[in-house]
Amino acid sequence: MRMKFPASVFKAFVFAGGVAATALMPLQVAADNLSDAMIGAYKTSGLLEQNRALLRAADEDVAIALSRLRPLVQWTVSAANSYNEVNFNQTRNTLSTQLELTQLLFDGGASRLDRLAAQEIVLATRQALLSVEQTVLFQAVQAYVGVLQAQENVALRRNNLRLLQEELKAAQDRFEVGEVTRTDVALAESRVAAARANLTDAEGTLLTAKATYQQVVGQAPGGIAGQPALPRQRVSLDGAQVVALRNQPDLLSQQHVVKAREYQVASATAGLGPSVNLRANAGVSEDVQDGLGASNSSSIGITMTQDLYAGGRNAAVRRRAIANADAERGVLINTQRAVRQAVSEAYFNVETARASLVSSGERVRASKVAFDGIREEATLGARTTLDVLQAEQEYLDAQTEQVNARANQAIAAYQLLQAQGLLTAEHLGLAVEIYDPTLYYNLVKDAPAHRSKRGKDLDRVLKALGRN
Repeated sequence: MRMKFPASVFKAFVFAGGVAATALMPLQVAADNLSDAMIGAYKTSGLLEQNRALLRAADEDVAIALSRLRPLVQWTVSAANSYNEVNFNQTRNTLSTQLELTQLLFDGGASRLDRLAAQEIVLATRQALLSVEQTVLFQAVQAYVGVLQAQENVALRRNNLRLLQEELKAAQDRFEVGEVTRTDVALAESRVAAARANLTDAEGTLLTAKATYQQVVGQAPGGIAGQPALPRQRVSLDGAQVVALRNQPDLLSQQHVVKAREYQVASATAGLGPSVNLRANAGVSEDVQDGLGASNSSSIGITMTQDLYAGGRNAAVRRRAIANADAERGVLINTQRAVRQAVSEAYFNVETARASLVSSGERVRASKVAFDGIREEATLGARTTLDVLQAEQEYLDAQTEQVNARANQAIAAYQLLQAQGLLTAEHLGLAVEIYDPTLYYNLVKDAPAHRSKRGKDLDRVLKALGRN
């Protein structure tokens, strides 16, 4: 039997449940470039799934706040046995049922303000989800670059070992004809042994990098395609700061939290005043034993309640709300400064990495020329084995510096994107189904009843998500 989903439910399942289901299926295509790594991390991240669920919980708080503005209808059924010793040991059995309606008419706007506060918390939680998304994608960048850097270092160490083995053989050949001493051979042997150890360390680092990649992306790395394309950078630091103030999710989230706390202060202030409720009930009671028939009762009235003295509780609640709002404003100031500092640090890291890459490239070029020349001079007897070994080590150090500079440049470039709030799947144009946080909210914001059509739609969504 095939179940038909309403369009809204199907769409919510695709965006909310589809992501969770994808995380359970093995990816068929091995990641071989940075985009693949970020796509894998986006699809399989348990941290994203956790925070999406927390967002859905915040959505439900809006529905809960709204429900306080609606009538409450309660049905009561009771059965009682009473015994009266004075009245000839009389025993009575009664059965009664009652239907009661309660409707808030006035509370100074406290309930409405609570709903507005809940809506601000939803907006804050959405931004927090974007912040988590940025963290997940940046971890994917670090994992990819880490594997690439480790692979290049292994290749350098292997080439270094090959060159040193050639130098050892050349030193042994020259020793046999009396051109060098045993000391030269021993020096070459020492460098070969050190190169083997360094290669082993580099291979261990590569295995660690691959394990980190698998943990972050959800699968082992395939054939790494090479250096990732660097994102476009803002022309100036001021331009990058302006973008961050508009987009950085931690900052936007905290702004919504401050607004929510302000609504809560207003709600606590309104709560000091009276509240007015409409109450209506209708009931039926019947004496089961005597069969005297049923008695009906009904009533309707308006009740105003005002706390004249509550032990100081209400005033304390208001003062606490004010203190919480002040604390969140302090957090907002710190967040603004932290965002500015993060953008500045990332921006200058990009500039430093770019300059370091240029200088390391020059060093590689010069050290290779020097190594080739000294090696040729050694064959003519004008250079010692030690000269050749030192030149080869200088060349290796230059190449290693260049590899590290390329890795640092890539990390810094994407760190700058993250600092500006632009390291998201949507902004990067990743080939994934973008999670839409408004779909679930639109289903629950009007607080549908459990047995209503929309309530049943929500049940199907939760069942599709495996969360019912």
